[in-house]
Amino acid sequence: MPLESPNIGPVDHTGEKSSSGFTPLTIPLFRDRWIASTISSVGTWMQDTAGTWLMTSLTASPLLVALMQTAASLPVLLLGLLAGATADIFDRRKLLIFWQTWMLVSVGILAILTFIGYISPWGLLAFTFLLNIGSAMNNPAWQAIVPELVPRELIPDTVSLNAASNNLARAVGPALGGLMVAGFQRVHTGAGSVFALNALSFAGVIWVLVNWKRIPLFKSALPSERIAGSIRSGLRYVRYAPDLQSSLVRAFTYTFFISAIWSLLAVVAKRDLKQGPLGYGILNGSLGLGAVVAATTLHRIRQQFSADQILATSTLYNVVVLLVLAFVRSPLIIIPTLILSGAAWTSTMSTINVSVQLSVPAWVQARALGTYMTTFQGGMALGAILWGYIAEHTSTPIALTTAACGLLITFPFARRFHILQGPLPDHTPYQWKHPAPQLAIDTEPTDGPVRISIEYRVPLENYAEFTSAIHQLRGVRLRDGAIRWGIYRDAIDPKHLNETFLMESWLDYLRSRERITAADETIRARVRALHEHDEPPKTTYQIYAREVADQVPGASADSQGST
Repeated sequence: MPLESPNIGPVDHTGEKSSSGFTPLTIPLFRDRWIASTISSVGTWMQDTAGTWLMTSLTASPLLVALMQTAASLPVLLLGLLAGATADIFDRRKLLIFWQTWMLVSVGILAILTFIGYISPWGLLAFTFLLNIGSAMNNPAWQAIVPELVPRELIPDTVSLNAASNNLARAVGPALGGLMVAGFQRVHTGAGSVFALNALSFAGVIWVLVNWKRIPLFKSALPSERIAGSIRSGLRYVRYAPDLQSSLVRAFTYTFFISAIWSLLAVVAKRDLKQGPLGYGILNGSLGLGAVVAATTLHRIRQQFSADQILATSTLYNVVVLLVLAFVRSPLIIIPTLILSGAAWTSTMSTINVSVQLSVPAWVQARALGTYMTTFQGGMALGAILWGYIAEHTSTPIALTTAACGLLITFPFARRFHILQGPLPDHTPYQWKHPAPQLAIDTEPTDGPVRISIEYRVPLENYAEFTSAIHQLRGVRLRDGAIRWGIYRDAIDPKHLNETFLMESWLDYLRSRERITAADETIRARVRALHEHDEPPKTTYQIYAREVADQVPGASADSQGST
C-alpha cells in the first residue's frame, strides 16, 4: 500500500490512528506467541539479575561484572549477520525450535553446575555466552515472523506490544530474580533455582512453535542462496539503503553510551548504595517498569511526536540519568529516575525497530534485522567493555560521567540521521507482466558474471531529469543484487544513453527480478517514461565468455527482454 505522511513515521503511515494499540492481541496466533514470549522473558530477566549478582559474589572486579553484559551482547555482534542470513534461507519455524532448545539445554547445564557449586567467574561468563549464542541466532527469525502473524498496518502496534512483553518481564523478572537469590542462604542455591526456572520457561515457546502451521509471506521459486552469498546480498542491501543506514547509526550511538547504565548498575547498587540482591533487582526492575509504561502508551506518543523528537528527548534525558547514577546516593531519587529512563529506552528502541521493519522488503527482512541487532548489541558489548574498564581503573562515577559526556557530544552528529521521515516505500512485490528471457545458449544458472545492457533515447531537454531518475534506479539495481552499475552517454550521439550493470550469475539476475517491489517499479517506470522512441529500450543479456579450447563458439549470448 502507498503510505504517505511527511511527519513521523509509523503512526500516520500505517493507519495506526484507527487502531487501539492492542489490536494484534485479538489474533490468536500472535496472542499465544506473545504470552509464551512474556513468560520466557520473565525467566530471562530473572537470570540476568541472578547471574550478575552471582558474579558479584564470585569476584570483586568491576570489569568481570561488566563483562556479563558483554557476554550477553557479543554473540549478536559476532553472529547477527549469520543469524539474519539463515533466517532468510531456511524455514524460520524449524530454526526457532532448534535455537530455543539450545537455550534450554545451555541454561539447564548452568543450573546444575551452579547448584553443586562448580562454577567460576569465567565459567559463568562462558555459559552466559553460550546462552546468548542461541539468543543471537534466534532473534532475527523471531522478529522477522511478525509480518507473518499480523497485517502490515499493525506492525508498529505489534512492535510496541513485543516491547511491552519484554519490558513487563524486565519490570517483574529482576525483582523476582533478586528475591529468589535473597531467599536462600547460599547465593549458588538461589541463582541455580533461577537458572532452572529459566530453562523451563523456554518449553512454552517451543510448544507454541511446534503447533504453528507456518505460511511464509515470501517464497522464492529459485534455489536458495548459500549462506555466504546471502550474507553478501544482505550487506549489499544495507550499503545502498540510506534509510536503513540511518536507523543503524542511531541504534549504535545510543546503545554504546546507554550500556553504561546496564553494565554498571549492579556495581552502583552494591558499592555505592550498599544494597543486596533484592535492592539490585528493584533498581533493575525500575527500568523495566518505566519501559512497560512507555510500551503501552507509545501508540499515543507516536501520534503526537515525530520519531526524531522521541529519540532526541530520550537521548538528552539519559544524559541526566547517567549523571544521577554517578553522583546521587539516594534510592528515593534514583528509582524514579530509572523508571523514566526505562520509558526513554523503550520509546527509542521500539521506534528504531519499527523503522527497520518498515524500511525493507520481505526478502531481506531477517538480514536487515540481523544487521540491526548486530549494531544494537555491538554498541552494548563494546560500551560495556569500555565503561567497565574505566570503572575498574578509576571509579564508577568517572565511568558514568564519561558516558554522559560522550552521549551529549555525539548527539548533534546522530540527529543528522533521520528515521521514519517522509512517505514509506511500498514494498509489495512487483508482478512482472512478462517472464524472464530465455537464453539461446547452453549455460548453467550459476554461470557468470552476467552483463545487462539497456539502451535509451533521451531528448536533450529531458537529460537532467533522466540522469536524476536513473541514479535513483542505481540504488535499486545495487540493493537487489548488482555488483557494478554505470550509465554512459554516447559521445557522438548525445541522445543515446546506455545503462549497464553486472550480476554475479544468471541465477542472481533472476533473483533480482523477484526482489523488485512496487516502489522500485515506480522508479524504473519513471526512467522508461523519459525514453522517446517507437520501440521500448533495447535490453541485452551477456554472459562472460570463458576460454574453451578446441570448440567452435556457440550461439550469441545476447537476448532481449524487459529489465
